[in-house]
Amino acid sequence: MKPPEAKSDPTLGAGDPPLAVFPRLETLKVRADFLSASRAARRGTSGLLLQARFRDDGNPHIRVGYTCSKKIGNAVARNRAKRRLREIARAVLPKHAKPGWDYVLVGKPRATIDRAYDALLGDLRYALKKIHSPSKD
Repeated sequence: MKPPEAKSDPTLGAGDPPLAVFPRLETLKVRADFLSASRAARRGTSGLLLQARFRDDGNPHIRVGYTCSKKIGNAVARNRAKRRLREIARAVLPKHAKPGWDYVLVGKPRATIDRAYDALLGDLRYALKKIHSPSKD
């Protein structure tokens, strides 16, 4: 019996590398990791706040966490904001984030939920670019 053929991924563009080459995204779950990221680099945009830190532990995976305070609204609104943050992270981080870094995406009241999806993607790309660009101090 012949093995089934692998299906091509319709979401990949012509110039995009296959998904297997992208670094793996892991989810932050320990409070200490969130606190470490909150004391490191940060960049605010209209739709979100990005906190980032280099781990230097030899683990090449990109780790990402999501947080939304009660300022966002009730549980339904917070969950909606976190779902939007997770989705933009899946779309942007594999291509623009650096391995060995922790990222925390923080939702902003009203903006994270109401902002257009394309604008949120642009916000995350911009914040990553600013965090990883050399400072001009």
